[in-house]
Amino acid sequence: MSCSERLKEKGYRLTPQRLMVLDALHEAEGHISAPDICDRVRAKYPWVNKSTIYRTLDLLKELDLVTETEMGGDKLYYHQAEKGHHHHLICQKCGKVMDIDEDVFAALEGTLRRKYGFAADLKHLAIHGQCVKCRA
Repeated sequence: MSCSERLKEKGYRLTPQRLMVLDALHEAEGHISAPDICDRVRAKYPWVNKSTIYRTLDLLKELDLVTETEMGGDKLYYHQAEKGHHHHLICQKCGKVMDIDEDVFAALEGTLRRKYGFAADLKHLAIHGQCVKCRA
């Protein structure tokens, strides 16, 4: 089921602004920052208010339709949840981003649950450090 269908199913209106935010997310190759989403939406719909775009992103995040990831710098990046969960290793020196599989965190998730009674949300993580090349 698409994001727009899920929004409608949950009783939310499919406003032009929401649809354009969803289009920007869908058209993005990978992750996309909120300012980039604003630029894409405003290119088609110039009078849309920036706060409307941010509120839409907050709603989509609250409904688990997008994931929000801090990947370094001062920007948050968004990714449609329906495109799958994955995680990132980000080199703080050269900026290289490597994707890692979700199953890497299965043991950690189990340990957190058993040892601390904590149900961790490990849908989309960014781990910062240094890649092999920069450490050499």
